[in-house]
Amino acid sequence: MINKVTLIGHLGRDPETRTLESGAKVSTFTLATSESYKDKNDQWQSLTEWHNIVAWRYQAEKAERELKKGSLAYVEGKITHRKYNDKDGVERSITEIVAAQIISLDRKDPQSRNMENNPLAPGQQAMPPLGNPVIHEELKHGNPSAGSSITEGEDDLPF
Repeated sequence: MINKVTLIGHLGRDPETRTLESGAKVSTFTLATSESYKDKNDQWQSLTEWHNIVAWRYQAEKAERELKKGSLAYVEGKITHRKYNDKDGVERSITEIVAAQIISLDRKDPQSRNMENNPLAPGQQAMPPLGNPVIHEELKHGNPSAGSSITEGEDDLPF
């Protein structure tokens, strides 16, 4: 069985991060996803869905550090439902996405791209920007400096 959700949307508010007694961090925020369609009168309509996101530990720290209201973000996780009692003792239910991975999709200023602002995870290699024709040609023709072993005549698809 699979419980997997993938969302790309804009944050509705800054992430709220707190540290639990155990020392674990938890961050919550809302994410808006939108879709457009034409109605029966051939008029464009927009439908926005709001999602409650919960991130734990490293993902909570990442959300706190990289995201803010209005940020474009990729969130992957699982859907959960839970019940709780509000401040008046009334039982409420809520649907949340527990984030397993959060990636900021905001464009970065090229001048600020350095190790301090964009640290790589241990063992992770920097990837060349997509769409660069020089790098594409180097990869296509197997230039070792481009980090590829593709030779002339081989299919240039990565799979």
